[in-house]
Amino acid sequence: MRFFTDADIGAVLGWAELIQAIEQIMVDPEATAPARTFHTVPDGNGNDAAFLLKPGWVAGEIIGVKAVTVFPDNGEQGLPMVQAGVLLFDGVTGSLVGACEANTLTTRRTAAASAVAAKRLARTDASRLLVVGTGALAPMAIQAHAHVRDYDAVQVWGRTPAKAAGVAEEVALHGLTVDVVTDLDAAVVEADVISCVTGATEPVVRGALVKPGCHVDLIGGFSHAMREADDDVARRASVFVDTYDDAAIAGDIAQPLAAGILTPADLLADLAELV
Repeated sequence: MRFFTDADIGAVLGWAELIQAIEQIMVDPEATAPARTFHTVPDGNGNDAAFLLKPGWVAGEIIGVKAVTVFPDNGEQGLPMVQAGVLLFDGVTGSLVGACEANTLTTRRTAAASAVAAKRLARTDASRLLVVGTGALAPMAIQAHAHVRDYDAVQVWGRTPAKAAGVAEEVALHGLTVDVVTDLDAAVVEADVISCVTGATEPVVRGALVKPGCHVDLIGGFSHAMREADDDVARRASVFVDTYDDAAIAGDIAQPLAAGILTPADLLADLAELV
């Protein structure tokens, strides 16, 4: 059995290869990705954390499962909020063949899938990218989106400006210039693509401010209680989802569905159908 660290993965997993792999696996008829399971678990401090299991396989080739923990208070201890690991099994014998740390894999895969969606859904003349959030996913989202589109301006906003500045400094190491903005509403008004990578439970993007034709990308929320955009975004948007199963439990879709603001017929396609 082989074991790979986050550093191992980060050293070899480039954006071009990852984006191409995501596009290929989405249309592979032998690939199966059942609905993830989500569990609320106590964190020992009286708060709720999350534990997710995400299985998948390519028939006769490989079987894998990713286990993900989400502990919202980890930032106070200098730890990532989201942590993960992957187990891989031989698709013919079922033998365990590999394992890896999956923090880097998770952030890069999530960002790359976001970029795949923007590649197909954002306007061809989109020139301004706004990333909302400052966690580990933020610099990855900027890099992935910049790989599929040539933006004239890239901005990042966070509740703590110093953290937003840290994101800008990190992506600068990769040759990208990012401006830190402190007025989120003003930045939303001007943006052509908005990518939200927060853990918010209350909307941070207001639909009344989003200009026509803007591509709004909501990737931070993974549970019914989480919400990055308000109901006006749902009302105004042509809605596409990562997967229908995930959409059923993600607050930005599940809450408007429950309120009758969206209907199942409003979900026009999932990402695999777009590819």
